[in-house]
Amino acid sequence: MSLLEQLKFDAQGLLPCITQDAATGEVLMLAYMNAEAVENTLKTGKVHYYSRSRGRQWLKGESSGHFQLVRQIRYDCDGDCLLIQVEQIGAACHTGRHSCFYSRWDGDQVAIEGAPTVDATALYARTDILDAVYHVIQDRRRNPTEKSYVHSLFTKGLDKILSKVGEEATETAVAGKGGDRDELIYELADLQFHLLVLQAWYDLPPERVYAELRRRFGQSGIEEKQSRTQ
Repeated sequence: MSLLEQLKFDAQGLLPCITQDAATGEVLMLAYMNAEAVENTLKTGKVHYYSRSRGRQWLKGESSGHFQLVRQIRYDCDGDCLLIQVEQIGAACHTGRHSCFYSRWDGDQVAIEGAPTVDATALYARTDILDAVYHVIQDRRRNPTEKSYVHSLFTKGLDKILSKVGEEATETAVAGKGGDRDELIYELADLQFHLLVLQAWYDLPPERVYAELRRRFGQSGIEEKQSRTQ
């Protein structure tokens, strides 16, 4: 009898997976798996998950090289939750920390345990930097500090965020008209950052935008616009 036959996936074909450091017992993260992710985890010895936001399977460490090497797999009495003990290469968390569970509730405030052990920006390359920045924005939102610019934007609310997007879009247009490539790059980065803040307000990760671009890829822009007006 196979492992898959022991498991009970939910209506979406998913089940939660708790990932634990095999050496220390520390809980590293919680994510979801579908049947394909389980199969590929068994086949490769590296943990695969299913991203609900991106709508696809992914290999932990595929961008960063921070793989999770399987040491033991357990499942609960109902077969609807996995516990995988791993050897963690590098950091499990996108913030560069060993574990995602670094925030502790102390009754009336949040305490942050430990500093990143890996430079978070080193975990990502190419367009993945957008995902890294987005997650840092969400981290600043949930774990605010007095000097956090992101926290100040969320405190001031949606109108302030929209105002900054408009301001940066105007500055980008001016830079584009000016013809200075370095200035344009600078303003494009500012605009992209504030767009990510807006996405974070609505809990829309970059992958949602990537998915929409993929949907449009190869389609006439005129036809795509016409399809939205019908």
